Amino acid sequence: MIIDTSALVSILRGEPEAAAFAEAIRMSEVRMMSAASYVEVGIVIDGSGDPVASRRVDELIAAMSITIESLTPTQARIAREAHRDFGRGSGHKARLNFGDCLAYALSIESREPLLFKGEDFALTDIPYVGTPTVRRRLSEVVGSYGTVKVGA
Repeated sequence: MIIDTSALVSILRGEPEAAAFAEAIRMSEVRMMSAASYVEVGIVIDGSGDPVASRRVDELIAAMSITIESLTPTQARIAREAHRDFGRGSGHKARLNFGDCLAYALSIESREPLLFKGEDFALTDIPYVGTPTVRRRLSEVVGSYGTVKVGA
């Protein structure tokens, strides 16, 4: 499985979906993350101003045996196409950002499903882990996961 920034940040912040995400990762034989997602997780967590959480990023990745994958030329092409088709400014409801497009590309190239929080990737053609349950709160869309089955 490919782990998106949003899933790892959820675990690090102890959000309601954290246990389901951690279990999905634990149950998966393949655990990969784009190098871009790794940097993005660091930027998000480092920006919180919590040095303990900042140190936990690498500890969690190591403890979960997540492999950080380099960007390949094929992924670069896939990411560019993903941005064209699903990115912000494309008119598509998914509105994928730069990091999202690179996670998408790794998922497509590796033929592994993507684990993520939210509904953006669910609006694309990508295979993903779990089924997002959408809730609306103060006009924001927040995704959460129910029971997650991996490897079936």
